[in-house]
Parts: sequence; C-alpha cells; structure tokens
Amino acid sequence: MNKITKYIDALPLSDAEKSALPDTSLQAVHQALDDEHQTFAREDDSPLGSVKARLAHSWPDSLSGDQLVKDDEGRTQLHAMPKARRSSMIPDPWRTNPVGRFWDRLRGRDVTPRYLSRLTQEERESEQKWRTVGTIRRYILLLLTLSQTVVATWYMKTILPYQGWALINPADMVGQNLWISFMQLLPYVLQSGILILFAVLFCWVSAGFWTALMGFLQLLIGRDKYSISASTVGDEPLNPAHRTALIMPICNEDVDRVFAGLRATWESVKATGNAAHFDVYILSDSYNPDICVAEQKAWMELIAEVQGEGQIFYRRRCRRVKRKSGNIDDFCRRWGSQYSYMVVLDADSVMTGECLSSLVRLMEANPNAGIIQSSPRASGMDTLYARCQQFATRVYGPLFTAGLHFWQLGESHYWGHNAIIRVKPFIEHCALAPLPGEGNFAGSILSHDFVEAALMRRAGWGVWIAYDLPGSYEELPPNLLDELKRDRRWCQGNLMNFRLFLVRGMHPVHRAVFLTGVMSYLSAPLWFMFLALSTALQVVHALTEPQYFLQPRQLFPVWPQWRPELAIALFASTMVLLFLPKLLSIILVWCKGPKEYGGFIRVTLSLLLEVLFSVLLAPVRMLFHTVFVVSAFLGWEVVWNSPQRDDDSTPWGEAFMRHGSQLLLGLVWAVGMAWLDLRFLFWLAPIVVSLILSPFVSAISSRATVGLRTKRWKLFLIPEEYSPPQVLKDTDAYLTLNRQRSLDDGFMHAVFNPSFNALATAMATARHRHGHILEIARERHVEQALNETPDKLNRDRRLVLLSDPVTMSRLHYRVWAAPEKYSSWVNAYQQLALNPLALKTK
Repeated sequence: MNKITKYIDALPLSDAEKSALPDTSLQAVHQALDDEHQTFAREDDSPLGSVKARLAHSWPDSLSGDQLVKDDEGRTQLHAMPKARRSSMIPDPWRTNPVGRFWDRLRGRDVTPRYLSRLTQEERESEQKWRTVGTIRRYILLLLTLSQTVVATWYMKTILPYQGWALINPADMVGQNLWISFMQLLPYVLQSGILILFAVLFCWVSAGFWTALMGFLQLLIGRDKYSISASTVGDEPLNPAHRTALIMPICNEDVDRVFAGLRATWESVKATGNAAHFDVYILSDSYNPDICVAEQKAWMELIAEVQGEGQIFYRRRCRRVKRKSGNIDDFCRRWGSQYSYMVVLDADSVMTGECLSSLVRLMEANPNAGIIQSSPRASGMDTLYARCQQFATRVYGPLFTAGLHFWQLGESHYWGHNAIIRVKPFIEHCALAPLPGEGNFAGSILSHDFVEAALMRRAGWGVWIAYDLPGSYEELPPNLLDELKRDRRWCQGNLMNFRLFLVRGMHPVHRAVFLTGVMSYLSAPLWFMFLALSTALQVVHALTEPQYFLQPRQLFPVWPQWRPELAIALFASTMVLLFLPKLLSIILVWCKGPKEYGGFIRVTLSLLLEVLFSVLLAPVRMLFHTVFVVSAFLGWEVVWNSPQRDDDSTPWGEAFMRHGSQLLLGLVWAVGMAWLDLRFLFWLAPIVVSLILSPFVSAISSRATVGLRTKRWKLFLIPEEYSPPQVLKDTDAYLTLNRQRSLDDGFMHAVFNPSFNALATAMATARHRHGHILEIARERHVEQALNETPDKLNRDRRLVLLSDPVTMSRLHYRVWAAPEKYSSWVNAYQQLALNPLALKTK
C-alpha cells in the first residue's frame, strides 16, 4: 500500500467513496474532495480545499448549514460561535484615597452611586426594609463578637503568669543596667503580643460561631421570610424575552470531565422543557495544544449527541488577557447584549435543569437582584481526603451558608460559579480595572468574584445566596497538595483584593468581605505567631529567673501566677466555639433523618473521624498558609512542580518533600518542649503530633482505594452517594464513555489524522490576510518544526502552528507526501498508543 492509498484509507469515507478518489497524488485527492475545485499557488496548501468535505464526512451530525464559511482568504472556517453584537465594557479606575474622595465631596464632585435612585416606590420600600433588617442584624453580630472577645481576652490576661503590668514604668528603668531592663520587659512584651494575637484570633472564631449558630436556627425552624427562594412558587413559565447563557470558562482542564458534566447539565435542562431559553458557551483559555484539539473533538461529539446545533458554542481565545475574568468580559462584550442573564459554571460544575430554571425565575421575580448565588454541594470524588471534605461541606456547609445569608441578606457573597448574573448591570458596572502601581499586589485582579459582587452592590443591585435551592454541584480537590495549590492562588487574590477596602462607594458589608477574605489566610501566620510567642514565653519562664521587683523602691515582690482553673475554663470555651457548630450540624442531620448519611451510628462515627482529621490537618494548613502569605508580601513565587497523577494520589516521595520541613519542625518543637516542660508539651501535642504525621496523613488520605473502602463501610456517606440524583448519574456515565474515547496527543493527531486536521484547520484562530512577511514566517515555522523531532517542539511553538490554518495544512500535506523525509515525525506518530475509539469520528 503506497502513501496515497494509505491516506485515502485514513479518510472518513465509505469504501465506494474511497475507490472513487484518484490515487495519483495527494494534491489530486484534495482537489477531488473539494466541491469548489479551488486551485492553490502552493501544492502543500491543497488540503485547505478539502477541509469542508473532510469535516462533513467526519461529523455529519455536528454541523449546521451556515457554520462552514469562507474567511477573507477563501479558506474554510468553522463558525463555532454566533455572530457577535458588541457592547462597551470599560472599567472605572480605582479610587482608594479617602482624603481625595473627601476633597471631591467638598467641591461637590461626589459621584457615589445612590442605591435606591432607580427603583419604583414599591421596590424602594421592599429594598429599604430588608436593608434595615440586615443593618440591625450586623450590629448585633458585631456586638456579640466583640463582647465575647473582650471577655475572653480579659480571661487570657488573667491566666498569663506575669501580672506586674501596672508596675512597668520605663522612666524608672533609665540609668539601670540594660540587661536587667531587658529581662524585666521581655515577659511582658511577649505577653502583650500573645494578648493582641489572641484577641484577633478569638474574634475571628467568634464570628464563625455566631454565623453557624444563626444558620442552625434558620434551618431548624425552616422559615425564612427573607429567603430569596421564597419569592417564587417554582412552576412559573420562563419569559421567552429573557434568554440565559450558560458560560463555562476553562483552561487546560480535564476535557472528559468537563464535557461529561456539561452534557449531563444540558440534558437535564432539556428534560425540563426549557432548553429554548438557554444557550451554552464553552470559553476556552487552554494553551496546551493537545488539550485544545481534544476540546474541539469533544465539542463536536457533544453537539451530535445532544442535537445542540445553534445552542452549544465553543471559543478558544487568541489572547488570554486577565485570565478567567477577562474570558468572561470578552464574552460579555461580544455576545452579552443578546442575553438577559448568564450562569457561570466551573469546569467541575454540574447543575440540574430545575435548578437553572429556578434561578431564572428568581431573577424575573426580583428585578433588583444582580447576582443570585446557589449553594453548590460537593460530590463525585473517591479519595479519602476528598470524601472527608465532601462529608464536612455537606454536613457543616448548610449551617454556615444559611448563617451568611442571615447576616448579609442581599449584600452577600458571590463565589464565581454556579450563580446567575444579570448581564446588563454586569457589563455596565463590573469591568475590572487592573490595580495601580507595581509589585506583587498590582496588576490584574485574581479573585474577581468578590470584587464583582462588591461592584454590583455598589451600583445598587442585590447579591443574594439561594442557600436552600437544590440541584447545584461541584467537585473538591482530590488531595491536600492539590487543595494547597488552589489556596496559593486564592491567598494572593484575597491579599490583592484588600487594596480595594477603601474604594469609593463600596458597601460596608463588602468591605467586611474583603477583610474576611484576607483573614481566612492571614489567620494562619497570626496563629503561628501566637504559638511561637507562647513557646518563647515558656522558654523565658523555664530558663530565666523571674524579676520579682520591677521598681527601685518596690516593697513586695511580684510572683508569677498560675490559674489552671481559668485556663481550663477558657480552653473549654474556645473548644465550644470551634466544635459546637459541628455538633449542631449533626443534631440537624439527626433531626431530619440520618439514613442518607449511613444511619445514626455511622454518621456520628464519621463526624468524630472528621473532627480528628481536621485536627490533624489544621496545623499543616497553618504552616503552608503562613508561607503563602509571607511569600506574597515578599514577592516570592511559590512553585509547585507536581508530577501528573492519573489517580490523583500523592507519591510518598512528594509527600516527604512537601511536608519534610513540617515533620522536622514538629520533632524539634516536641523534643525542645519535652526537655523544658512536659506540662506545656501536653498543650502543644495536637500541633506537634499533626506536624510529625503530616507526610503520612497527606499520602494516605490521597488514596482512592482507602476512600472507596470507607465508602463500602458507609463512612463519610453523603446523600448524593446514597441516592445519586439523575444528573450526577449521567455525569458518571458520560465520564466513563468519554474516558473510553479519550484523545491523547491531540496535536500529533491534528497533524496526521485527516479528520482532526480538518477540524483544527477550520477552527484555527489566526486568520491573517496574505502577506510576504507572513509567508516567510509561516514557512520558517513549518520547516523548523519538521526538521526537528516532535518531542523537541515545545508547547508554545506547537500552539503557534495549531492556531494557523495554513501551517496546519502544510504540516499535514508534507508528512503524508514525504514520509521518508520526515521519518522522525512518522515514526513518532506510529509509536503513539492510538485509541481506536478516539479516532472514530462517526
């Protein structure tokens, strides 16, 4: 079989169609496939003429009549997106200087948005009512939190051993020996630092406690007059004038999982009968060429399998500006004006059609709602770590989400996905300008969701959490190290966002959201400093003689005091604040029926194991988050070069590499305290034991085998595992199907395989006009690529080739026309582990 015959045999044609093709030359084959019989100046451009035929035969059920068009140079182009209708989306510069804003007010230039200016009288009264209630509730929260903190801090001050605070007078120390002055002051300096850190950390814990408590009461009573979900009956027909876009920004994601979840979501929408009100947009920022080709293939298969022509669209951006937020902004500028609402999905999001329809109904029933955030439930993972986290979020999460809603009402959080957004105000008010200046906290905003929610509320639109709306799902990281990689990005983003704390017009609640975002990571170094100062105070007490006389003419000595009864009381109170929300959560499960969680005994045992697991992980997260915060302030880049892991498990070598310093710190800390004072080691035991065990916990908890064993034992069971909803069953089924036909080495297939080459050529994004300099550059790219072995062609160069229809055409032609000359490419392709199901196109 010669090379021409081999090529014809690789085409997606019937035997009769193949036999009708000429076998004289590759150029003749492509000309025969071209129904327009185009002629090209270059022989290796002839595959451009057959793109339409190859596509039509490969994916006949995926293409509608108007999708294949000609670009300005007469090359076939696959229109994977509808026609754009551009809107202006211009960000306002950030004004963070309060002095400048005050001066503007004095000069009558205050342009702070007036929240209620555009509402009708009835809407204004309703808005004002819940805003007043929300303000009162937040003052109560502030009072409760501060009162608890003051009392606890006073107890802490009483517990500390050195009580000569009132006798410290720096003026009396002038002239005395510096060492004596230093030793007199050192214990009190350490104690002052401990007290300040304790107050901040206790306030943080107290706020979480009151949030969970109010969430518990809200869920236990079951009635919430301010729940946004109660504003509709639930069966109202959707308004055909208001269309909704489901947008999924992705970047180098697991293609099989992305399209499995998307297919399950879309089929659930179709089952409601409301599919005509929705369109789907897959917005890719992927820069891995293999993944780009796999995405294109998966999109074509999805359209064919769900009959999604004209409703499911795909786009890969040429310029990846501002990451995810820039991807969403690009969609809004080009197609946003065609939709009233958009639902943002993550790569692992799955939502039922009823949930999506309910979100649209809520938007229509609440014309002043700008964002309505659903409460995603975690499911779908099998590792021990992920199953434990799934159980925790499923049991404890509803309390905190309901509690957030209780305190925030319509000035709430937006988490960046599984939420519906009113498009017009988003375009007008939520464009994100880069943060001014230089350094690590300047430039494009990373954690865009909190900022977009703040801007939406600043413009007068409500931001709500539909905490009681079912049918919204997501997945969690499979292991601790993957979670920490995500936390590294979130830490940087939250620290950047705090620069917006004083921005003009921000609502106080969203200023508090920026503060809590910072505290969620800053609490780690504060806790570490608290432990370090406590250890230092113990060292001072054990190794130095107490200074009994702090003033020159002091009559009576100041003895170090120990108040174990107060220490135990304060410790017990703190434990109550930390663990009572968990107990309340399990009480709620008991009241509503523990069957779906494995029954009374198993859900209780799961709770105890989760508490133990969280105790083991808390010090580990503390040290990692401390490194993240310090590195962010110092401008260091924390690089994670984790190997690819198909089962998402952490190898032992990587576990000891990542956690080795923590293990060493735990050992040194434990040995040092055992030598100084065994009693203090007892209090430190939960910390040092967790650090010593960190590599073992990290590696073992990442194993899916261990997680599946606990699933068989019905431990960490959640309702989505006990009785999976249809949309999750479908996701698993489609994921299995996609894994069977998964396409690896997509770039090589786009070079060699006629079907994938046609798809890559038709969807290439670089549609330049003909030019002499451009031709020279194209020829250089192709020649350099073919004169090297494929493994030496890096990702960026492959992406340049993949993005140009002409270079892909020429690569395809040359490797087939001269296999002897380009044997390194041919041999590399033949050595690939080809999946016949992946290459089956129709």
